[in-house]
Amino acid sequence: MDMTTSRVDDSFRKDVRRCFEKQTFAIPARWLYDRRGSELFEDITELPEYYPTRTETELLKANGPAFAAFVGQDRAVIEFGSGSSTKTPHLLKAIEPAAYVPIDISGEFLEHSASLLQEEFPELPIYAVEADFMKRVALPEAVADMPKLGFFPGSTIGNMIARTSVDLLRFMRETLGEGAQLLIGFDRIKDVQTLIDAYDDSAGVTAQFSLNLLHRINRELDGNIPVEQFRHKAVWNDLYARIEIYLEAQADVDFSIAGDDYSLRKEQKIHIENSHKYGLRDARLMLRAGGWTPLQEWSDEKDYFTLMLVEAHPLKHAP
Repeated sequence: MDMTTSRVDDSFRKDVRRCFEKQTFAIPARWLYDRRGSELFEDITELPEYYPTRTETELLKANGPAFAAFVGQDRAVIEFGSGSSTKTPHLLKAIEPAAYVPIDISGEFLEHSASLLQEEFPELPIYAVEADFMKRVALPEAVADMPKLGFFPGSTIGNMIARTSVDLLRFMRETLGEGAQLLIGFDRIKDVQTLIDAYDDSAGVTAQFSLNLLHRINRELDGNIPVEQFRHKAVWNDLYARIEIYLEAQADVDFSIAGDDYSLRKEQKIHIENSHKYGLRDARLMLRAGGWTPLQEWSDEKDYFTLMLVEAHPLKHAP
């Protein structure tokens, strides 16, 4: 198993500084996933309120033969934002790939997860790549000439605004190459209470996950944010069809980060995450805008979640 490393500290510092100096009061959701954040997210996926992981896992289990028929064997599976790779074995068992390349921004968590997966699939070549998959990623030379299947489960695409989602899909196309396929998950629009409960659970695990971002700022960027003065807040924005996650100040607070002083007023919020929900036509249009042609779709009985298989066909410049 190989490990490619890259440093992201400077990008984290720049994004946090922009939040407070430019008064955007927003921090990209990818910074939620340090090792502790990744561990907390895995806990979230086990919560009774959090339906996406449970529903998508059942789809992966139930449709293995269909995946194999469409995808074929001997592809290199490239997983973007692999995290714990808990869903990945279902896909690997179904299609018998030639190699597996997990890509994640949290290197320590990535290495641990890849090691566990190697134990489960001892004959499978695994090449772990620590990288920000929000741009083109240089893949290991060992998989350069293999046909490729991208894997982007969890409706992670929903964390991004439409423009960024389309940019990411284009970067994925550049990473994988023309002729590649991509299996991607989309969380569907559904009743609001089900959505709110999924992102503000009764045990408070999602709140810990959100607040961990402030702990990370304090730890890595020499901050002294009073974390106990903030609360996790999840709201549904119907206009944008998304859950929005905020950290809301419960009092006027003063703090410093890397020697610079900042303040927030009571009830002022930091926007840390979106989770967009999709109709099928919305998802198809976004995929086409990113350079991918839909091939097949699989949804659960409640239409809570959909897996889509798409392909990077040659781009057309005219009808």
